[in-house]
Amino acid sequence: MQSTNPHQGQPLLLAGAPLDQARAAMIMIHGRGATAQSILWLSDELQQPDFAYLAPQAFNNTWYPHSFMQPIALNEPYLTSALAVVGETIQRLNDAGFPNERIMLLGFSQGACLATEFAARNAKRYGGLVGLSGGLIGPDGTPRNYPGSLDGTPVFLGCSDVDAHIPKARVLHTADVLRLLDADVTMRLYPNMGHTIIDDEIEFVRGMMANVVK
Repeated sequence: MQSTNPHQGQPLLLAGAPLDQARAAMIMIHGRGATAQSILWLSDELQQPDFAYLAPQAFNNTWYPHSFMQPIALNEPYLTSALAVVGETIQRLNDAGFPNERIMLLGFSQGACLATEFAARNAKRYGGLVGLSGGLIGPDGTPRNYPGSLDGTPVFLGCSDVDAHIPKARVLHTADVLRLLDADVTMRLYPNMGHTIIDDEIEFVRGMMANVVK
């Protein structure tokens, strides 16, 4: 029988400052076919010694089986389980003394889709939201009447303008929806960039992180 919670009980990797010494925390969500360990390489690039980094691991290295543009029901129960993992990781940080204003969410590719969708569904003030090569989940025409407010949460969306996996229109739509949720959105579409992370994105995120702890 297929588990309705496939991602629960998977490893949660930690890097950076210990939780009892960190001033802020970032949850890092890996992409399809990748690992929690693989997204943690960014913690070295970001060069923020006051941050703790937490990277949950997806069951079979994939948060949901089909494209993020497919009907949401096709990606269940994996999507609901994945969203729950993000919520549980935030709760762990809350329990360790971190308010949401000192918690950032960062995802790449499938992880960026998960991060942006989680923040939209659970709108409140976070330290920051970073979606690298991703966007909100569901086919065109999916209702986006999310309740709540992101209350000025800084958001960075970075993507190629010709990404083979992420339509440019979905990145633009994601930016619009998050602005309607009162986020402070910066979006950068990079000409002919691959499905990757580049230095300009890392530099912007560094600035976001510095603002959280200053």
